[in-house]
Amino acid sequence: MVEKNQRSEDGGLRDDMSPGLPQSIPGHIQSAAEAPESGEPGALPDPSPFDEDAPSSIPPDELERLHGDLVGALKTVFDPEIPVDIYELGLIYKIDVDDDRNIAVEMTLTAPGCPVAGEMPGWVQNAMASVPGVGQVDVKLVFDPPWDMSRMSDEARLALNMF
Repeated sequence: MVEKNQRSEDGGLRDDMSPGLPQSIPGHIQSAAEAPESGEPGALPDPSPFDEDAPSSIPPDELERLHGDLVGALKTVFDPEIPVDIYELGLIYKIDVDDDRNIAVEMTLTAPGCPVAGEMPGWVQNAMASVPGVGQVDVKLVFDPPWDMSRMSDEARLALNMF
């Protein structure tokens, strides 16, 4: 068996498949100090996953109700290893609602090797599809930028005693 991970000079794991880029270590949660600066690969996206400036044929009050209902649905989905919902953990990167009320979601996991990686997108799809008035729901799992603790809300930090 060929070992693709090797120890670097500083003792950390080095992935020869992506030289020079920081790699996630299973079970490691990246601290805010390790987070990349704005403009660097893996930097934080916009704080809200909803594009509120995009033109829509959906009336603003209906869009606001839908936004609240979708967030409420996402708050019913939990990472089984962390007692905080995926929305407050910051695992939802983007939510697009088209004029036909079809939903496109980009989400990530706390670690690429998460044991529920194959199941969690389905949980998100089912939760969002249960919202009245929603059309098709498409959930895409992404790992760029990688998740880190700075994406968590204050509510999540409080629940995890990380304040």
